[in-house]
Amino acid sequence: MLDRIVALDMGTVRIGVAVSDPLGSFAQGVGVWDAQGDWLSQLGELLTTTKASKAVIGLPMRENGTKGPSAERVELEVERIKEAFPDLDIVMWDERYTSTIANRILIEGDVSRKKRKGQVDKVAATVILQGYLDSLRR
Repeated sequence: MLDRIVALDMGTVRIGVAVSDPLGSFAQGVGVWDAQGDWLSQLGELLTTTKASKAVIGLPMRENGTKGPSAERVELEVERIKEAFPDLDIVMWDERYTSTIANRILIEGDVSRKKRKGQVDKVAATVILQGYLDSLRR
Protein backbone atom coordinates (compact mmCIF):
# COMPACT_ATOMS: atom_id res chain seq x y z
CA MET A 1 0.00 0.00 0.00
CA LEU A 2 1.33 3.40 -1.00
CA ASP A 3 0.96 6.65 0.87
CA ARG A 4 -1.93 8.73 -0.33
CA ILE A 5 -1.25 11.78 -2.46
CA VAL A 6 -3.05 15.12 -2.25
CA ALA A 7 -3.49 17.40 -5.26
CA LEU A 8 -4.26 21.12 -5.31
CA ASP A 9 -5.53 23.29 -8.15
CA MET A 10 -4.52 26.70 -6.79
CA GLY A 11 -6.84 29.42 -8.06
CA THR A 12 -7.03 33.00 -6.82
CA VAL A 13 -10.61 32.52 -5.56
CA ARG A 14 -10.90 28.77 -4.95
CA ILE A 15 -8.53 25.85 -4.42
CA GLY A 16 -9.63 22.51 -5.81
CA VAL A 17 -8.60 19.50 -3.75
CA ALA A 18 -8.24 15.82 -4.70
CA VAL A 19 -6.79 12.76 -2.97
CA SER A 20 -5.55 9.45 -4.35
CA ASP A 21 -6.94 6.11 -3.23
CA PRO A 22 -4.68 4.06 -0.90
CA LEU A 23 -3.30 2.05 -3.84
CA GLY A 24 -2.36 5.13 -5.85
CA SER A 25 -4.55 4.20 -8.81
CA PHE A 26 -7.39 6.70 -8.78
CA ALA A 27 -7.89 10.36 -7.95
CA GLN A 28 -11.01 11.58 -6.21
CA GLY A 29 -12.08 15.19 -5.77
CA VAL A 30 -12.71 15.92 -2.11
CA GLY A 31 -13.43 19.62 -1.87
CA VAL A 32 -12.99 23.25 -2.74
CA TRP A 33 -11.35 25.67 -0.32
CA ASP A 34 -11.53 29.45 -0.18
CA ALA A 35 -8.19 30.72 -1.52
CA GLN A 36 -8.50 33.79 0.74
CA GLY A 37 -9.35 31.67 3.79
CA ASP A 38 -7.32 29.49 6.14
CA TRP A 39 -6.62 26.82 3.53
CA LEU A 40 -3.19 25.99 5.00
CA SER A 41 -4.91 24.72 8.14
CA GLN A 42 -7.36 22.76 5.99
CA LEU A 43 -4.40 21.26 4.14
CA GLY A 44 -2.81 20.28 7.46
CA GLU A 45 -6.02 18.55 8.54
CA LEU A 46 -6.26 16.72 5.20
CA LEU A 47 -2.62 15.59 5.35
CA THR A 48 -3.20 14.26 8.86
CA THR A 49 -6.45 12.42 8.12
CA THR A 50 -5.21 10.89 4.86
CA LYS A 51 -1.62 10.34 6.06
CA ALA A 52 -0.52 11.80 2.72
CA SER A 53 3.23 12.30 2.30
CA LYS A 54 3.12 13.96 -1.12
CA ALA A 55 1.27 16.87 -2.72
CA VAL A 56 0.91 17.45 -6.44
CA ILE A 57 0.40 21.13 -7.14
CA GLY A 58 -0.93 22.29 -10.50
CA LEU A 59 1.42 24.79 -12.16
CA PRO A 60 -0.45 27.01 -14.64
CA MET A 61 1.97 27.17 -17.56
CA ARG A 62 1.36 29.30 -20.66
CA GLU A 63 0.51 27.63 -23.97
CA ASN A 64 4.15 28.02 -25.08
CA GLY A 65 5.43 26.30 -21.94
CA THR A 66 6.71 29.42 -20.18
CA LYS A 67 5.75 30.63 -16.71
CA GLY A 68 3.51 33.65 -16.40
CA PRO A 69 2.25 35.62 -13.41
CA SER A 70 -0.17 32.81 -12.42
CA ALA A 71 2.65 30.27 -12.23
CA GLU A 72 4.77 32.68 -10.19
CA ARG A 73 1.84 33.22 -7.78
CA VAL A 74 1.45 29.44 -7.34
CA GLU A 75 5.20 29.08 -6.71
CA LEU A 76 4.92 31.66 -3.90
CA GLU A 77 2.06 29.67 -2.37
CA VAL A 78 4.14 26.49 -2.65
CA GLU A 79 6.85 28.21 -0.59
CA ARG A 80 4.22 28.80 2.13
CA ILE A 81 3.26 25.13 1.97
CA LYS A 82 6.93 24.08 2.27
CA GLU A 83 7.38 26.31 5.34
CA ALA A 84 4.25 24.93 7.00
CA PHE A 85 4.92 21.27 6.09
CA PRO A 86 8.68 20.79 5.64
CA ASP A 87 8.40 16.97 5.40
CA LEU A 88 5.83 17.08 2.60
CA ASP A 89 7.15 15.93 -0.79
CA ILE A 90 5.87 18.47 -3.35
CA VAL A 91 5.60 17.82 -7.06
CA MET A 92 4.77 20.63 -9.47
CA TRP A 93 2.56 19.39 -12.33
CA ASP A 94 1.80 21.17 -15.61
CA GLU A 95 -1.91 21.93 -15.39
CA ARG A 96 -2.47 23.31 -18.89
CA TYR A 97 -5.99 22.54 -20.10
CA THR A 98 -7.14 20.93 -16.83
CA SER A 99 -9.90 23.53 -16.30
CA THR A 100 -11.05 23.01 -19.90
CA ILE A 101 -11.09 19.24 -19.38
CA ALA A 102 -12.88 19.67 -16.03
CA ASN A 103 -15.56 21.86 -17.61
CA ARG A 104 -16.05 19.34 -20.41
CA ILE A 105 -16.43 16.50 -17.87
CA LEU A 106 -19.04 18.49 -15.94
CA ILE A 107 -20.94 19.48 -19.10
CA GLU A 108 -20.97 15.85 -20.27
CA GLY A 109 -22.22 14.91 -16.80
CA ASP A 110 -25.12 17.34 -17.35
CA VAL A 111 -24.10 19.53 -14.39
CA SER A 112 -25.83 22.91 -14.52
CA ARG A 113 -23.77 26.04 -15.19
CA LYS A 114 -24.47 27.29 -11.66
CA LYS A 115 -23.24 24.06 -10.03
CA ARG A 116 -20.25 23.78 -12.41
CA LYS A 117 -18.76 27.00 -11.06
CA GLY A 118 -18.27 25.46 -7.61
CA GLN A 119 -17.19 22.05 -8.89
CA VAL A 120 -14.73 22.87 -11.68
CA ASP A 121 -11.79 23.45 -9.33
CA LYS A 122 -12.31 20.12 -7.55
CA VAL A 123 -12.59 18.29 -10.87
CA ALA A 124 -9.47 20.11 -12.18
CA ALA A 125 -7.53 18.94 -9.08
CA THR A 126 -8.76 15.41 -9.82
CA VAL A 127 -7.57 15.68 -13.44
CA ILE A 128 -4.17 16.94 -12.26
CA LEU A 129 -3.78 14.09 -9.77
CA GLN A 130 -5.01 11.41 -12.18
CA GLY A 131 -2.49 12.63 -14.77
CA TYR A 132 0.28 12.34 -12.21
CA LEU A 133 -0.84 8.88 -11.05
CA ASP A 134 -1.04 7.67 -14.66
CA SER A 135 2.49 8.95 -15.30
CA LEU A 136 3.78 6.82 -12.42
CA ARG A 137 2.41 3.68 -14.08
CA ARG A 138 3.99 4.38 -17.50
